[in-house]
Amino acid sequence: MSDVYTPPKVWTVDADNGGQFSAVNRPTAGARSDVVLPHGAHPFQLYSLGTPNGVKVTIMFEELLEAGFSEAEYDAWLIKIFAGDQFGSGFVDLNPNSKIPALLDRSGPTPFRVFESGAILLHLAEKFDFLLPKTNPARAECLSWLMWQMGSAPFMGGGFGHFYVYAPERYKYPIDRYAMETKRLFDVADQQLGKTEYLAGGDYTVADIAAYTWLGNLFHGAYNRCDIFLSLDEYQNVARWVRAIDQRPGAIRGRLVNSQAMAERHSAADFDAVEDRSLFNPVRTRPDVL
Repeated sequence: MSDVYTPPKVWTVDADNGGQFSAVNRPTAGARSDVVLPHGAHPFQLYSLGTPNGVKVTIMFEELLEAGFSEAEYDAWLIKIFAGDQFGSGFVDLNPNSKIPALLDRSGPTPFRVFESGAILLHLAEKFDFLLPKTNPARAECLSWLMWQMGSAPFMGGGFGHFYVYAPERYKYPIDRYAMETKRLFDVADQQLGKTEYLAGGDYTVADIAAYTWLGNLFHGAYNRCDIFLSLDEYQNVARWVRAIDQRPGAIRGRLVNSQAMAERHSAADFDAVEDRSLFNPVRTRPDVL
């Protein structure tokens, strides 16, 4: 085969081989420019984008506010990852891994950072005693499904999504490899949801928020209608679960934040300014990110 790749003895970076991410991907970490992050008036400052990992946190904040936790008010600032905003010095100070989302918690006397979506979900769940069981075995089950999602997301996003949509060329082997794994993960969830209403049992938890943003996104046709390519309608228990969460007001609002519909969010009144009111229809897929 003419396109068989023989790795060199020592790998070196090919700046033109990153597909749509070639302008930002490098094999090094750290800040590339000096950028001071904006700050708002609220206790929590979120720097993110409306990708599945980012939406986890905005749904969590909106669920908290929906439940009456007014002290969970937050400012959501847009980080344009294709433009390289995640490599500004202010953002790198919050997340040395230069990935969204990143959170600055100013609710106490000493502000501190929290990065990685799973860590932010856990931090907020514990801080407000919300959507996380207190005792085992329910707590262990919830944490297990949360970590299942955290470990699974790279196969769906950086694996299937990358090779199916973002890679500069399409190759059968990586697409087949990650399509198979994505369907296997859907089957894991489908089998569990055939036994329980939500992933960790009878109650909605942070594990559902984390998994919903990925499974729901693909189920609703992200990645160039991959729902058709992957026959995701086969997973009826996942479908029931996705549609139930689709209807939650916190999930509806959280999907809009840091997207084309709402670049930034600084108060509940910002939702009134969304011009396309059909975006509040829970059966519609989330708007594209900026």
